[in-house]
Amino acid sequence: MSAINLRPRKGRKLEGVVVSNRSDKTIIVRVETLVKHPLFEKYVRRHKKFSAHDPGNECGIGDKVQIIEFRPLSRTKRWHLVSIVEKAV
Repeated sequence: MSAINLRPRKGRKLEGVVVSNRSDKTIIVRVETLVKHPLFEKYVRRHKKFSAHDPGNECGIGDKVQIIEFRPLSRTKRWHLVSIVEKAV
């Protein structure tokens, strides 16, 4: 993959969909979570976008990927690409 050592850490692992790969070696990943509403007790979808490091520029828009928490690489990048779970059609 890359020269960066990605040994198992205590950092969080998230799975999401790539919504942008415009920048060099950077992808924007949208992660959705289900949260139970406190009053109505229905599940509500929440989403958040994370900037992740993609050293090989191998991800495309719509790919399902797994990212891991990592040391800060820039002002917004604190995540690193672990694997591509599913390629977009």
